[in-house]
Amino acid sequence: MARDYILLSYAAMDILFVVAGGLLIIFALTTEAEISATPTVATVSRSLLLLQCPAKSAIANAVIIFVTFLVSIPAMVIPSTRGWLKLHGYMVTFSALFTMILGLTIWFETLKTRSNLFTVWVAQPASTQSLIQQEFKCCGYMNSTTPSFVPDSVCTNSLVAANLGGCVGPFSTYGNNFLDVVFTGAFAIVGVDVILIIMTAILLKDRKEKARYRHIDEKNGAGAF
Repeated sequence: MARDYILLSYAAMDILFVVAGGLLIIFALTTEAEISATPTVATVSRSLLLLQCPAKSAIANAVIIFVTFLVSIPAMVIPSTRGWLKLHGYMVTFSALFTMILGLTIWFETLKTRSNLFTVWVAQPASTQSLIQQEFKCCGYMNSTTPSFVPDSVCTNSLVAANLGGCVGPFSTYGNNFLDVVFTGAFAIVGVDVILIIMTAILLKDRKEKARYRHIDEKNGAGAF
């Protein structure tokens, strides 16, 4: 029996699709865990940036992906069906739009990183601000006086603080780089979705053609043999 390479290609992309959903849920759960953990010098900036990421929406998106994958199972195991395949295609399209909105939301946040991080900075207690200063070897946000630096092992006095400069530069650069990775990952998942949509359309067309040929064979009496 000849292999159905169109179906196999569709199945391979479908597996990549559900793997992407798994990565989303892992990211969301890891985000929740890190945000709730006590910050350290090594994790404080990442934890604050993760607050900018829509973790709850990522979990919802992952659930949609898993449900969509379940719909694809009858579409794969029943070779003649097209109804399940169409439903799966619509659900993948919805999932792709959902993921794209998440990615665009995070991308938009990168356009105003400096102002966003200033709001985050002033909302933090002195202990958290000190951790950021220790991570980036800087003092204060804009500079050592705007707002005023927190005295610690890095910013030992006003003269040292003035020489080190504010945290806005390194903190913003780190934030942009981090969020760039996050929204790029989201757009990569959208790319997988788009390819799966294309494969769904190809498989639908293939099954439609096979159904037409079967109907012609039945009309010609070939089905009786």
